[in-house]
Amino acid sequence: MTTRNRCPLAASLVLSALGIALLAPGLVAEDEPISAVAGTVVRWVAADTESCSADDRSWLPHGDTCYFPIDLDRSGELAIHRRRNGAQESATVKLGDYPYRVQHLRVSDDGQVNLSEANLTRAGEERAQIDALWDRDTGRQFEIPLAHPIKDPRPGTSFGSKRVFNGQPRSPHSGEDYKASTGTTVLAAAAGEVVLAEEHFFGGNSVFIDHGDGLISMYMHLSRIDVEAGEKVEGGKAIGRVGSTGRVTGPHLHFGLRWRGARIDPAVLMLPAD
Repeated sequence: MTTRNRCPLAASLVLSALGIALLAPGLVAEDEPISAVAGTVVRWVAADTESCSADDRSWLPHGDTCYFPIDLDRSGELAIHRRRNGAQESATVKLGDYPYRVQHLRVSDDGQVNLSEANLTRAGEERAQIDALWDRDTGRQFEIPLAHPIKDPRPGTSFGSKRVFNGQPRSPHSGEDYKASTGTTVLAAAAGEVVLAEEHFFGGNSVFIDHGDGLISMYMHLSRIDVEAGEKVEGGKAIGRVGSTGRVTGPHLHFGLRWRGARIDPAVLMLPAD
């Protein structure tokens, strides 16, 4: 018979070297929530962990660790669970807004802000094609931390920014912008399969890689694409070059991560840049 245990958790979250919210040992009642911000990842570690679950979805742990990605727009509370030693343990994470900033951007081509009917249709079709990737369920091919997508990385602080293009509010920025000149080599952050490699209205030349376990990385605004859909790549493989295609204000790399559908800050899954 399955029993439902009180969870061994700390009274507060602490940050690991990767910036991931860590549930450390301690004793907290199952109905006493702990706090995390949207756009991050909660890490829950215990020996003999057999499975992890949340939102009616379950997956295998990484060793003894359960990772719970929290979407950028998630609010309220999230019930998380793990199974170990034949029993289910549960906890509640109270989600708070991250103090993201507002970015005011000027795009020279107003047609990329006020879309024509044809471009609206195109952008919608491309969004549906991309959204279909979030439900992929393949075997894990990556380890944490991930590698940065360019050498000598200079990531910005744009993840989650509330963006205003030409005076008009748009969706929050769901990736990180890496400062780099046109032609800089772009690298796969981990091993995986290229699942999309084509030109899009907003993202310009874009590459999407499935790393398994629901983790998808994306690389946008490339000047050129050097891989094709269906290709298997190793971590660190050159997949394209930095450019300024799509809706941009200048050359840079947009690097994003979706983990089990959640938009998360790429910085929490990789070591800080030197």
